[in-house]
Amino acid sequence: MGALCTRRTEGVPVSTDCLGLSVSAMVAMSKKVKIFQIILSDPCKSFYCGGDKVSGRIEVEVTEVTRVSAVKLLGVGCAKVEYAKGKQRCRQEAEYLRHEEVLHLHDQPTDSDGSVVLRPGNKYQYMFGFDLPQQGQLVSSYKGKFGYVHYYVKALMERPQQPTLECKKSFEVEEPLDVNTPDLLSPTGGTKEKKVTCMFIPDGQVSLNAKIDRRGFCEGEDICINAKFENTCSRIVVPKAAIIAKHIYQANGRTKVFRQKLSSVRGNHIISGMCDAWQGKTIRVPKIKPSMLSCNIIRVEYALMIYVHIPGSEKLILELPLVIGTAGLGSRSNSVSSQEGSVSNASQSWVSLRMPSEPPSYCDITHDCRLDQPLTPLLDDVDCDDSPIFMNAPSFPFPPPPSYTETEEEYNGNARMLPVC
Repeated sequence: MGALCTRRTEGVPVSTDCLGLSVSAMVAMSKKVKIFQIILSDPCKSFYCGGDKVSGRIEVEVTEVTRVSAVKLLGVGCAKVEYAKGKQRCRQEAEYLRHEEVLHLHDQPTDSDGSVVLRPGNKYQYMFGFDLPQQGQLVSSYKGKFGYVHYYVKALMERPQQPTLECKKSFEVEEPLDVNTPDLLSPTGGTKEKKVTCMFIPDGQVSLNAKIDRRGFCEGEDICINAKFENTCSRIVVPKAAIIAKHIYQANGRTKVFRQKLSSVRGNHIISGMCDAWQGKTIRVPKIKPSMLSCNIIRVEYALMIYVHIPGSEKLILELPLVIGTAGLGSRSNSVSSQEGSVSNASQSWVSLRMPSEPPSYCDITHDCRLDQPLTPLLDDVDCDDSPIFMNAPSFPFPPPPSYTETEEEYNGNARMLPVC
């Protein structure tokens, strides 16, 4: 057998004999440490906010006597953007959290250099805890197509003449965004029009005028849309509305925008020379992340896109900016009241139309009933969804037929049954 010697490969000590046989120290290291993990104090907590305390413990178990020089804890929060622009690779990072501390075992003797000896059969726990920066200094966790915002705690176990062990534990951060502010509760709207041509010949125009009662919403709420569409071109157009998300990434002085349609609704076809109106048409905000507006390299914005599909031409588009807030902080009561207000306004607008009066009472109709109106069905001109195409002729109570009985009469002693009406 050749004599054993020691060499270092990329900073990792490796045992090697003179015949070229080597055994990686990493294999031996993995056998010595049985458990090395991070457990948060509240594993059921879905997310943390600015100012919250992140606490937990690091559990360690070994299979043989192991000397540990130090156990360090890092709390990290960073945003990263990376995408390709042709042959160029755009990449940029921003840091929002950096916490470092050295952990110690309680009631455990330490050597003069601060190291401790861990023995098999025991479970060791290193306790930790630190406060997150106050609200307004962090950004919410995010994972997108070209970037992410990631928060995690990392534990490092340093041992003499052996590689450092690492373990990670991620956690979510959500910065509260309140949409119950005067700016976000104010209505917004706009007007757009588009001239349509056919072979460079003018073919009329399409216009839309839309308005919503506020800009701030939370997931699960309904957006009430009041809009008017007018079509003077020769084509049949279709009005639609959709909630879109815009993911904006910035790296190396360049900007990349990724658009995503989340939910949509559509209206009826509008033929040439006609118009249509939406009175409180609703579209629901799906389950989505709140708007992210405070990150330097990643932004998530939302908008309500109201547009008209025009065959053979580009869409007529009107975008109204939205701010999606944190669930539980939004003005749910204002949302309900605004929806009720829109419904009441819509009801008043329908009341202004010619609605049928209350049907007359037929109690005073005599048995000698004669109709003075035709029996032919008439086209119903009531503009509502539940109205029939033809109106039914009213039914009148006719007098019942006379009652009859059976009697017996005698003629010259011969009995005979005669029906009597």
